[in-house]
Amino acid sequence: MSLYYVQKFLYHLNRDPAVQVAYREDPGAALASYELTDEEVEALTVPDIGLLYVLGVNGQILMHFAAFHQVAWADYLQQMRDGVAAYGPVREGVYAMTGFEGVEGAASP
Repeated sequence: MSLYYVQKFLYHLNRDPAVQVAYREDPGAALASYELTDEEVEALTVPDIGLLYVLGVNGQILMHFAAFHQVAWADYLQQMRDGVAAYGPVREGVYAMTGFEGVEGAASP
């Protein structure tokens, strides 16, 4: 997994209008220069907020990506919860879940 490159791309997307235009026109091409796994590319192109959260993307970066895709705040929070339910605990980063016992025992985002 290349969490650093996922977050680097999101950082650029959040701040650079040229990257935003390129991503809107062809997400795959916009992502091509970043060292990403197939899973990460899919999560960024769908977009799958829940999977990105589980991959460990920082919420401060991820919330801007959700807003870019016009995801309402309540839906953003629910998509993170749904991601944990679908993909399991957060894998790395500051939100990594240790001692995960399932969604009932997990900390809510």
